[in-house]
This record gives sequence, structure tokens and C-alpha cells, in this order.
Amino acid sequence: MCHVIVTCRSMLWTLLSIIVAFAELIAFMSPDWLLGFPRSDSVDSVEYRPSLGLYSRCLRIGARGVGVSCGPYAGAFTEVASGFWQAAMLFLAAGTLVLGCVACISIFSLCFQSILKKSIFNICGLLQAIAGLLLMVGLMMYPAGWGSEKVTSYCGSEAAPFRPAQCSLGWAFYAAVGGNLAAFLCAVLSAQAEIATSSDKVQEEIEEGKSLICLL
Repeated sequence: MCHVIVTCRSMLWTLLSIIVAFAELIAFMSPDWLLGFPRSDSVDSVEYRPSLGLYSRCLRIGARGVGVSCGPYAGAFTEVASGFWQAAMLFLAAGTLVLGCVACISIFSLCFQSILKKSIFNICGLLQAIAGLLLMVGLMMYPAGWGSEKVTSYCGSEAAPFRPAQCSLGWAFYAAVGGNLAAFLCAVLSAQAEIATSSDKVQEEIEEGKSLICLL
């Protein structure tokens, strides 16, 4: 029999797991990892800052630079700016994929609290910790690729590994870092969710025959 168990800690873990997965996915796809040095349009003196992501970029186009063209600059994985960015993409994609799977599983944790007699919260918490490590490695490799030819065209000739020169970090990088930290927080909260859903009060309500148990 399926028992729907909702507690503050389990609901908080579920919601945060979903938010973290979406945050990492959006950050991975965004071109706003690096903001290039200010540039002026050829027609007027309006300045703008192009942006460069892991595999995409945004530039202004048009006679007066009023249009924005965003899309992938790499037609294939081997055309990504540097080997470090290629490795970073693999680690970040793997971590994001794991977080996405956990987010899906977390929804079903409201009804099923175990898989093959193993706590679903403990399993998911372990996966979130692994995803956090994958994301951390990816984020550490990312700045090592700032010395590539692609980055110097956006940030100036002084750009070097771990030195963005005239560029500044965009919101996507900070979102990825925040998601990485939140992934570790989810791993910790999963243990609290397990404690909350297996408490004596929950067991008492199950024994009373209740199928919907809500403890706030």
C-alpha cells in the first residue's frame, strides 16, 4: 500500500532538489559565463558587452547594433574553446544529469520511501553528493581554459588561465557555483528527510491505517 508522507524536511528537500537541477541546467545552457570587454558599435558610440558561454555566445548585430544574436559558436564538441572547457562540460553535464534524475525520483519519494529495501533518501543523498563533486571538478577546470584563443578575442590578449583580464564573470557562473553548493546542502537535507519520514509519529499514523500523512 502506498503511504503519502509529507513533512517539512522532506518537502524542503524535494523542492530544493528540483530547484538545484533546474539551476544547473539553465546555467549550463546559458551564454552568460563570461562578459567580454566593452565594445562600441561601428555606427554609433553605444557600448555593449558580448557574452561567452561554454559552447555558446551572444553578439550584437545589425546596422546600429540593436539586435542580439545568441547561439552556439561550436558546431561540434571538438570545436569548444579549449580542452579544459571540453572536460568541464563533461563533468558539468554528468553532474546536472545526476541531479535531474534525483529531482525526478524525489517527487516519487512522497509515496515510496524505499528502493529494494534501501532508503530512497539515503540513495538520493549519496547521488547528490557525487553530483556535487562532479560539478566542483567541472567548475575548477573552467577557468583553466581562459587562455584559449576564443577567450582572448572576448577578454583581450592578457587573458590567461585563471585570469579573465578585461572580462567579468556572468550570472551563469555564479548560478552554477550556487547550485553546486546547494547540491551538497541537499545531500545533508536528505538525511533529515529520512529521519522525518521514519519517525515514531509517522509509524503510529501508518498503523492507524492512514494513507495520507502530513506532519508540518
